[in-house]
Amino acid sequence: MIDEEFVRPRLALLLQHFAEIGDDREGWRIAYPIDEVLFLITCATICSCDDFEDIVDWGETHLAFLRQFSEFHFGIPCARWLRDLLNRIDPSLFAKGFEDWIAALWSGRPDIIAIDGKTARRTHDRGKGRKALHTLSAYATKARLVLAQLSVPDKTNEITAIPDLLDHLAEAKQLQGALVTIDAMGCQAEIADKITSHKADYLLTVKGNQPTLETDIAAYFDTAPPDEVKTMTTVEKAHGRLETRTYIASQITDWITAQRSYPDQPKFTTVKTIIRVRSRTEHKDRSTFDTRHYISSATLPIERLAEAVRGHWTIENQVHWVLDVEFKEDLARYRAGHGAKNMAILRRFALDLVRRHPRQKSIKVKRKRAGWSTDFLREVLQL
Repeated sequence: MIDEEFVRPRLALLLQHFAEIGDDREGWRIAYPIDEVLFLITCATICSCDDFEDIVDWGETHLAFLRQFSEFHFGIPCARWLRDLLNRIDPSLFAKGFEDWIAALWSGRPDIIAIDGKTARRTHDRGKGRKALHTLSAYATKARLVLAQLSVPDKTNEITAIPDLLDHLAEAKQLQGALVTIDAMGCQAEIADKITSHKADYLLTVKGNQPTLETDIAAYFDTAPPDEVKTMTTVEKAHGRLETRTYIASQITDWITAQRSYPDQPKFTTVKTIIRVRSRTEHKDRSTFDTRHYISSATLPIERLAEAVRGHWTIENQVHWVLDVEFKEDLARYRAGHGAKNMAILRRFALDLVRRHPRQKSIKVKRKRAGWSTDFLREVLQL
């Protein structure tokens, strides 16, 4: 059982953050206050409601529960009204309300932060020339929390959006001391310098967008003396396949230079460790091989570097895959106004809350149980 005195202050805090979101409607005409509506949508999204019609049905069925925390004087608005409201709310203010609430409840500084983007494929509008929504997320891999998100027009703009997301994390005091992992899109000298300027470290994937650097690192490891490198091997068996990974790291980095495509292009000046990861994946009928290279500003034991390399891909498995499969994000067709951006923010917030619940069950089962039991829904909102 949950202590009622513990529950209500936290719910009140959530409603308070919602109430701080700007509402440009005339006060005398407001039948459905914004904090009530956002609380309704949050609860219903947790409870497996993935479109506005489902949210309205859930709200009408659970109106007595909702009225324990706010008046809901005029009951539950219609689906069209909910859609119009989500289209109007400023996504930056919407995201801040959720992020502030999470920061107030879980204030521990993240250890490893993975940054990666995801496209909601059906949010494009060819008639208006609008590309699908691409959301850049920062994920604390150990705490398993989406710390922040930023919407960008398309994947090609990640390079310019990543520094803004880093500044946002720094402002929220979540970046200092962390190890930030980014895939090859973020392997840019400017991004590396931005991370270290915030007193954090980076681990960046080196691929074709840095061809000279990738070639130089590969050539080094091909001929590196044994006393200059540290090596470890891991073996994992899952999903009908056996994967063997060999990690090789070296802190001999004074030879590194970056290719310049124009005069005075910035170089990587803070690289202290280079890493090679070779993997062999054995399937029932074949084997596949892969080699990846990384640079890092940290001088960590190879075990920690290996943990960070593997940890980065949890944002794909624990966030992006779950959003598509359990929250049906790839099927969502919100196209007008800010609706797609705001619903993307809300899904990640709901995922944070569901995952943080200590019950050892899948996301799918927890969402269904929250829909069946308001007592369990309270637990998801509080723990």
